[in-house]
Amino acid sequence: MHSEHVEFPGSRAGILAGRLEWGAAPPRAWALFAHCFTCSKDVRAAVVIARALVEQGFGVLRFDFTGLGDSEGEFSRTDFSSNVSDLVAAAGWLRAAGRAPALLIGHSLGGAAVIAAAAQLPEVKAVATLGAPFEPAELIRHFSAERATIEAEGQAVVELDGRPFTIRRELLEDLREQRQAERLASLGRPLLVLHAPRDAVVSIDAAGRIFQAARHPKSFVSLDGADHLLSAPRDARYAADVIASWASRYLPRAEAEVRAGEHGEEPTVVEETGTGAYTVSVRAGRHQWLADEPRDMGGDDAGPSPYRMLEAALGACTVITLRMVAQRKQWPLERARVTVQHERLARAAEGAAEPPPRPGDRFVRRLSLEGPLDAEQRQRLLEIADRCPVHRTLGAASQIVTELAER
Repeated sequence: MHSEHVEFPGSRAGILAGRLEWGAAPPRAWALFAHCFTCSKDVRAAVVIARALVEQGFGVLRFDFTGLGDSEGEFSRTDFSSNVSDLVAAAGWLRAAGRAPALLIGHSLGGAAVIAAAAQLPEVKAVATLGAPFEPAELIRHFSAERATIEAEGQAVVELDGRPFTIRRELLEDLREQRQAERLASLGRPLLVLHAPRDAVVSIDAAGRIFQAARHPKSFVSLDGADHLLSAPRDARYAADVIASWASRYLPRAEAEVRAGEHGEEPTVVEETGTGAYTVSVRAGRHQWLADEPRDMGGDDAGPSPYRMLEAALGACTVITLRMVAQRKQWPLERARVTVQHERLARAAEGAAEPPPRPGDRFVRRLSLEGPLDAEQRQRLLEIADRCPVHRTLGAASQIVTELAER
C-alpha cells in the first residue's frame, strides 16, 4: 500500500493535512473520508476503514478539519459550515490531481457534512454515512451543561472525550441553521446509511430519519454490536467491506452504459465538472485528469488545453515508438526526449493570388536522443519518429463520426 502525507489549502486560509492511500494497482475510484466531531484523520475507525477500502481497490483521502490533528487553524473559530467548505477544498485538491472523488464517506458529524457537501461536488457518484445525526443541531445536546454560559458569554470550555475544547456561540447558531432534510431530498445520489443500534452518542432514530428523508436509491445497514466510534477493528472493517460492495455498482468503472471501443477498450469519457467556465473531467480507463482553457481564453487553467493534450499525445507516441524500435534493434538509446509545439499557420490574406496549399496547423517536434548512438542510428530514429501512429493519424485525413447517445 502507498501512503503519503499531503497538504492543501483549507477554507479558512490555513493548510489542511491529510493522508492519501492507494494500492499497487491504479484505484478503481477515489474516496474522500470525513472524520467525526473533534476527532482526526488518525482515529482508529478512519484508519481501518481507509485501509480496508484500499484492499478493495479504492484510493482514499482522509484529512483533518481546520484546527484538528495536523491541520492549521483555530478549532474554536470553526463551525459546521467551515467543515463542509474544508470537504469541498479537499475534493478540489483531489480533482486538480486527477483523482476526483467518486465516493464520499462521513463518520458522525462528518456524515452530516458529506451530505451537505455533495451538492457542490458533481463528480461524486455515491454517499455513505456512519453513525450520522439527522440534523447537525443534535450536537448541541452534548453541550447542555455549558449551553447557558455559551449563549450568555459567547463561549465556554467544554470537555469532550476527556479533552477541553472552546465552543463559541457562532457554532451553535451555525448548527441550528442547517437544513439537512432539504439536502437529503435533493441529494441526487445513492445513499448508504450505516448505524449501530446501541449507539450511545447518536441514536439509531437519527438513521431512520435520514433514511426516510432521502430518495431512492438508498440502503440501510445495521452495525450490530458496534459502538459510535467503531472502536473495534472488526466493526470498522465490516463497515468498509459493506461500503465497497455497495458502492461498486454506482462507480464510474461499473457503469453499464460505457460501451466497449473498437479494440475492446472503454472509450475516453469527457464531461463537464460543473465548476469553472470550461473545466472538464477526462477519464481514460483507470486514469483521470482535468482539461481546461487558459485564463486568457476565459478558462480557469485547471488542466491542459485540448491542443496541449494533442501535443502530449504526439510526443508520448513518438518517445514510446523510438523506445520500442531501439529495444528491438538493441541500439544504445539511453533516453529519448521530445518537445512538441503546435502552431497555427497563417491563412492567405484577402485578395492574394493563391492561398497556401494546406493552411491550418503545424506541429514542430524536436528530438533529443541520449546515448552512444552512431550517425546512422540517429538518422534512422529521426525517420522512425515520423512513423509513430499518432503522427500518421494527424498527418492523414481522419474520419470523425459524431452521433447522439441514447438518453
